[in-house]
Amino acid sequence: MLYSFFSNKNKIEAGCDEAGRGCLSGAVYAAAVILPKNFSNELLNDSKQLTEKNRYELRPIIEKEAISWAVGIVSPREIDKVNILNASFLAMHRAIDQLKIRPELLLIDGNRFNPYHDTPHECVVKGDGKYASIAAASILAKTYRDDYMKGLAMKHPEYFWDSNKGYPTQAHRAAIQNFGVTPHHRKSFRLLPIAKQGNLFE
Repeated sequence: MLYSFFSNKNKIEAGCDEAGRGCLSGAVYAAAVILPKNFSNELLNDSKQLTEKNRYELRPIIEKEAISWAVGIVSPREIDKVNILNASFLAMHRAIDQLKIRPELLLIDGNRFNPYHDTPHECVVKGDGKYASIAAASILAKTYRDDYMKGLAMKHPEYFWDSNKGYPTQAHRAAIQNFGVTPHHRKSFRLLPIAKQGNLFE
């Protein structure tokens, strides 16, 4: 249950969160959401605390009732170029870029952020369980990325992305060892133990 709805009721706040940061494959997604001050939904919470069914039930509600929302994407190639931390920030920036209304305050899930122009921001550890707008952003980022990974799974069923979503499960690592890497894998990540990864890209 969220225990604080807004940080400052006198400012236009956009909550920001990402999904897919710890994955071995696929893009990283981020969302930015501006909710109305009277928004209320008892189900809303950190996306990790919700079932998949509940996340997809909440997504159209958030999209319909939000003042503005957007999703930003950073590709695996870009992740390899700038590193995953900066890629997560870049995905958030791309989401904020698309908002129809300029926020006066950004609420960022986590403890670090690259400033977005001159817009003030607050970093909130585990913010997706504290603020409604960050929770809403976590749901959009998670569901849109899951849709993307399910699409990739249809092209590459051997990696089980429809179930692991690109995270480093035992089955995913075994598939990498057996079938090699795809253009969707993050080559800057340790895809396999060091002893086995040496010739992975040869």
